[in-house]
Amino acid sequence: MVRLATLRGYLLEEVLAWLLRSSGYRLLTERDDPARPPWKVLEKRRHGLVVRGRGAWHQADTLGEFQYVPPFSLPIRLFAEAKFVRDKVGLPTVRNGHGVVHDINENVVTTLSNGSGPHRPRVRYHYSYAIFSTSGFTQDAQEFALAHQISLIDLSLPDFQPLCDLVGVAAMSVHDAMRPMPPSQRPTVYEIRNYLRRRLLNLGDEPAADDPSVTDPLDTLAAGLRRRSSLGLVLAFPAAPFVLGLVSSDLHAFVRHAREQPTHAVRVHRIHRTVGHPVWLIEPREGRAYRLTFSLPEQVEAWILDQEERSRSRTHWMTRNLLSAITTYWVDEHHTHTFQLQYSSSEFREVSGRPEPSFNDFGEAPDLF
Repeated sequence: MVRLATLRGYLLEEVLAWLLRSSGYRLLTERDDPARPPWKVLEKRRHGLVVRGRGAWHQADTLGEFQYVPPFSLPIRLFAEAKFVRDKVGLPTVRNGHGVVHDINENVVTTLSNGSGPHRPRVRYHYSYAIFSTSGFTQDAQEFALAHQISLIDLSLPDFQPLCDLVGVAAMSVHDAMRPMPPSQRPTVYEIRNYLRRRLLNLGDEPAADDPSVTDPLDTLAAGLRRRSSLGLVLAFPAAPFVLGLVSSDLHAFVRHAREQPTHAVRVHRIHRTVGHPVWLIEPREGRAYRLTFSLPEQVEAWILDQEERSRSRTHWMTRNLLSAITTYWVDEHHTHTFQLQYSSSEFREVSGRPEPSFNDFGEAPDLF
C-alpha cells in the first residue's frame, strides 16, 4: 500500500499542474508524441507516462510543456515533482532530477526516417526540472540545484498552508479508506491520480478510481480548489539561474493590472520572520492593486546576497541585478500574455523585526483564499 507521505506528494503534483495551467503549463500525455517506434519519446506504461532519455526511460508523472517558446531557444518541457514531507528535501532528490533531465536532453536525434524515404526534421525540446517542497530543502540540495539549474520552489510559506491543508486532508481520507480494503481491491496510485486529473483538468480516458470512499475526498479537494478561484501560483523568470514561484491571494487582481500595464514598475519588500527565512513581497509602485509573495531557498538567497560585502548593499545587489526585470506569462483562452515587472533600486524597502509577514499591513485579511 502506498505511504501517506507519497500519496500527499502525488496529489500535490496534480494540484500544481492545475494551478500552473494559467502560466502556460500544459500537462502532456502519450498522445502528444505522434511519432512511431523507435522514434517515440513519450510512452504510456503500467504506472503512467515515461519519457525516453539517451540511456533509459524515465517516469514522467507530471511532465508539462509551455505554450510559449523563449527567443533563440527550444520549446520547454518541465518535470514538476512535489514532496509533501516533514523533513527537508535532500540532495538525492535533487541529484535524481538532474540525472533525469541530463539524460533526456542528451537524447539528441535531429532527423526521422522510415528507412526508405527522405529524412525529416524531428521536433526537439529542452527539458527542465522543478521540485516543490512543503518543508524546504537541505543546504547541500540547494547548492547542487543552484549549480545545475534545478529550480526549487519552497511551499513552506504561510501563504501556502491552506493549499497544503486541502491536499493533506484529502490524502489522509483516501489513505484511511484504502487501508481496510483487500489488496486486490485497492485502486492504484495511477488510478487515483487519473481520477483527480479528470476532475481538475478534464484529461485522460484511462482507468480511474471508482470507489466512493476514495473518490469523494478527491471530489471535495477539486471542489475546494475551484471555489477558491482567486488562488494563484505563477512561475516568474528573473535574470538568474532559477525561477520564482509567486503566490497571490487574488491572482485575478494581478492579471487585471498587468493586462492594463504589461510593463510596470514595482516595489520590493523583504520581510524578516522570527521563524523561517525571509519572505519577499512585490506590489505595484503606484497603488496597491495586487501583491505577490515568494521565497528563495536559504542557500540560494545567501549565494545572491554574498555578492557584496555589506548586508544592505548585498540586498540592493540582488534586487538591482537579478530582480530588476521579472517576466511572467499568462495564458488566457489560448492567447499568451507577457508581463514584465521592473524594479528600481530606489524603491527597495526592507522590513525587519516582524514575527510573520502579515497582509493586514495592506488593509486586508491574511486569509490566502
